Amino acid sequence: MHIAVAGNIGSGKTTLTGLLARHYKWEAHYEEIDDNPYLDDFYEDMQRWSFNLQIYFLNSRFNTILDIRKQGKTVIQDRTIYEDAYIFAPNLHSMGLMSTRDFENYFTLFNLMSSLVQPPDLLIYLRASVPTLVHQIQKRGRKYENSIRLDYLKRLNERYEAWVAAYNLGKLLIIDVDNMKFPDNKEDLSKVIDRVDAEIFGLF
Repeated sequence: MHIAVAGNIGSGKTTLTGLLARHYKWEAHYEEIDDNPYLDDFYEDMQRWSFNLQIYFLNSRFNTILDIRKQGKTVIQDRTIYEDAYIFAPNLHSMGLMSTRDFENYFTLFNLMSSLVQPPDLLIYLRASVPTLVHQIQKRGRKYENSIRLDYLKRLNERYEAWVAAYNLGKLLIIDVDNMKFPDNKEDLSKVIDRVDAEIFGLF
């Protein structure tokens, strides 16, 4: 089974992925942030590096999905292949940070790759307001995230909401991060686990 956790920067994807992997004894697949050769450059000069960064993510996530399906285990994945295509790349394009030519090239490649892989059996979407995202980004203190602007996070949130509203590839569970402090509150984590149980046991 393939479970995926989606959400904006700072919504708590990595934390929830780890907590659920530990609880259910699932294998966790995390976003390879430290190994990404483009992230620092991208945050310094988004226009120059946006296409390179998105292609890197697309390739990385495509390979991750192939690995997940090959293993035959239950895997929980931090972020999906769809978020780059429906949220990050179009946002960069609309902000003038990715050319139309690059965006169309990217999206053609995404369409090909996504036609070759199965969507997750369950998608968990972490919904968070911009103040919550900012608080959590500051708390973790990643240097390259210091320059992220509020309007950038707001635009991403709007795209996430539009994507989730139209999502029809499989089961979807929405967790409201503003009201569910699962990293610090055991009761809230139990509530999340109860909701995941309800979705998963309905899959069989």
